[in-house]
Amino acid sequence: MNRINKNILYVTYFVSIIVVGSIGFYIIGGDDWSWLDSFYMTIITLFFVGFSEVHPLTDLGRIWAIVVIIFGVAGIGMLFTSMRDIIIYFNTYRRILMMNKIKKLKDHFIICGYGRMGAVIARELKEQDQSFIVIEQNEQKVEAIRELGMFCIHGDATLDDILKSASVIDAKGIAVALNTDQDNLFVTMTIRTLNSEAFLLSRCSNNQNRSKLLRSGANKVINPYVTGGHRMAESLLRPEITDVVSVTTPGDENLDLNIDEINVKKIPKFIGKTIKDTKIRDNYDLMIVCIIHNNNFTTINPRSDQIIEKNDTIMVIGDKEKLDLFASQQTS
Repeated sequence: MNRINKNILYVTYFVSIIVVGSIGFYIIGGDDWSWLDSFYMTIITLFFVGFSEVHPLTDLGRIWAIVVIIFGVAGIGMLFTSMRDIIIYFNTYRRILMMNKIKKLKDHFIICGYGRMGAVIARELKEQDQSFIVIEQNEQKVEAIRELGMFCIHGDATLDDILKSASVIDAKGIAVALNTDQDNLFVTMTIRTLNSEAFLLSRCSNNQNRSKLLRSGANKVINPYVTGGHRMAESLLRPEITDVVSVTTPGDENLDLNIDEINVKKIPKFIGKTIKDTKIRDNYDLMIVCIIHNNNFTTINPRSDQIIEKNDTIMVIGDKEKLDLFASQQTS
């Protein structure tokens, strides 16, 4: 409250300088000076603009200008100080409001780290209108995140207090995407001791650390380099495939399911046929689980009598080796 009163005093002092200065120039100037001339002269005197005088000044007018400058310099200094304090107070107040909102969150998501991977996760959650909090140590990134309208806590995710301030106990899903595997391992262990129920997703750069992260409590571990490299290799080896999704099953290492997205134009013998007539299930043990039509309408789990059109895109699921065989026979 004292700081607010001080700021009000500074602003009052500065306004008083303008008012008194304008009155002085009006009285000294006589009939040639209007109130607008006097106010204008006071402003350019206070801020050292250097414009020419509105009317020639008498000696008394010059003395008054000197007085305005002397008292005005102090007023401007106090005004800038007041503005800085107001900005600091506003930012502090905004953080307090944000933290109060964060404390009320339940069943939300937490993203530890706003690197390339964390930024993508945050964007996806925001597009789906999910409640989430980002924990980021870089101050510039923190401001950018808040400018985007996201909740962000400025701090080190390896610290218990920072995790608790993000209401980690009430979170339903947490993504740990820090820069190093060591930090990800430490944060994963810490989070699991604070919340044993949340789904915990962790990033790793070295596949040798995957098992350690899983033992530390992560429900799932993703290596973006391996995942990205795998998809690039699939696209390189099978360019007829529009997109590839791999399905891994930790309990069955022999099961290697893929979902391939294929443009029907690449398999012209399918055009105009029903799914049953393509014999894709009989010949390759594969299933068409979705058809994306030309008008972007999607048919999920289509019937066997569904006709495949020229501009359709089909999503086929099955064992990777059988998908490879199917793709090779369509292009041969």
